Amino acid sequence: MARQRSSAPTPASEGSAPKAAKVKKTRWYHQVWQAYQMTRRVEPAVTWWILAAFVGTLALALLIGVLVNQVVYLLVVGIPFAAMAALFILARRTEKAAYRQIEGQPGASLSALRTIRRGWDFPEEPVAVDPRSQDLVFRGIGRAGIVLVAEGPGSRSAKLLDAERRKITRILPNVPVTLIQAGTGEGQVPLPKLARTVQKLKPTLTKQEVAEITKRLRALGGARLPVPKGIDPYRVRPDRKGMRGR
Repeated sequence: MARQRSSAPTPASEGSAPKAAKVKKTRWYHQVWQAYQMTRRVEPAVTWWILAAFVGTLALALLIGVLVNQVVYLLVVGIPFAAMAALFILARRTEKAAYRQIEGQPGASLSALRTIRRGWDFPEEPVAVDPRSQDLVFRGIGRAGIVLVAEGPGSRSAKLLDAERRKITRILPNVPVTLIQAGTGEGQVPLPKLARTVQKLKPTLTKQEVAEITKRLRALGGARLPVPKGIDPYRVRPDRKGMRGR
């Protein structure tokens, strides 16, 4: 009689576990390609700008090589510099394209402000909201004092800013408060220049004073209304459905 093999798992098979699938890393050139595709949809001329930067830098290296009689050496050295110039142009155009995508959306100014890496704290919740027009005011705290940034037309946002400034000065009368209107109108700060405008403010407070002001302002709270999160211009991803023509 033939012996039947047991189908029960052996101790070795019980202890073995399926191998976890390796997470595929996103290489830097994949990110560059994604940034290029996203920028090309918004600004089709970006390809010519990149080529012009690459060819122009290479031509300059060739010209210098001819003048010093070192053509081959200058071409070899010029290729990395030409690639760097092309990447620099792509980065600047990608940033502008990202700002154009979020411009006009609620919370766009907050997305621009949160690109400030250090020195400022901008909570996600607005501190004031106009229920009719949906104009928003965001508050930031840093060593330059308190910054209030409003989204919306100048006349409406000015009223919101002034009302919020009065609230702050009642509890913090000696703290400098800067009012900024984000937008493209007269006297407003365009979205791409918003973060730089805040960073240029002169520091007048110590870190301990900033911490104390932060605690005092928490008592005021925020508008506590849901605001769609904006796009970080430095982490923008392409719309894959749009790329497939859907």
